[in-house]
Amino acid sequence: MTADDSFGRLDDDDYPAYTMGRAAEMLGTTQGFLRAIGEARLITPLRSEGGHRRYSRYQLRIAARARELVDQGTPIEAACRIVILEDQLEEAQRINAEYRHAASGHTADI
Repeated sequence: MTADDSFGRLDDDDYPAYTMGRAAEMLGTTQGFLRAIGEARLITPLRSEGGHRRYSRYQLRIAARARELVDQGTPIEAACRIVILEDQLEEAQRINAEYRHAASGHTADI
C-alpha cells in the first residue's frame, strides 16, 4: 500500500482506524462499554495483526447511539437491540423509497 492509498481511506466510514482506547476516549466511555456492546453483537470490531480491536467511524456512531440510550437508563442489552432495530427500520425505509421511486418511473412509461 502506498501513501496515496492510505490517504484515500481517511474518508472511508468502514475503515477500522481507531484503537479501543482512542474509541473509548472519543465516545467518553470506558473500554468495558465497548467490549460489552461487542459481546451483545451490536458491533464487531476488526482485529489488527496483533489481535487488538479496531473501530471504524461507522461503528463509533452506532456505539455513540447505544451510549446515549444507556445514559438515559436503558440496560445495555436493550440499548443494543434498540439500535439494531433502528438500523433495520432505516434500511427498510430506504428500500421502500427505492421501490416507490422505481414504481413511479414505470407508471410514467405506460
